[in-house]
Amino acid sequence: QVQLVESGGGLVQAGGSLRLSCVASGSIFSVNGMGWYRQAPGKQREYVGHVTNGGYTKYADSVLGRFTISRDSAKNTVYLQMNSLKPEDTAVYYCQAFNSRGDYWGQGTQVTVSS
Repeated sequence: QVQLVESGGGLVQAGGSLRLSCVASGSIFSVNGMGWYRQAPGKQREYVGHVTNGGYTKYADSVLGRFTISRDSAKNTVYLQMNSLKPEDTAVYYCQAFNSRGDYWGQGTQVTVSS
């Protein structure tokens, strides 16, 4: 099992920045990569981006160039740096870890961007 705890959400004005953190614990040796998803009210959860153990990153088109995923392996932590935030970025952001057995999810952290 892998446990994930997100933090760093909050309220920010459009154009501002936030950095989310996700700390992993448990069977982290089995994790192949970690990612971020988000879910806005009334919408399905959508992919934001991910980073593999090899350092490969990929992003959704909607956040490309504005969001950056990084990791600190020593701290078992993955970050989501969000710049140039827009009101449409408002959502609950979830951290995800994946391995050969499936996916693990955090509890989510709310990000609200005011116009």
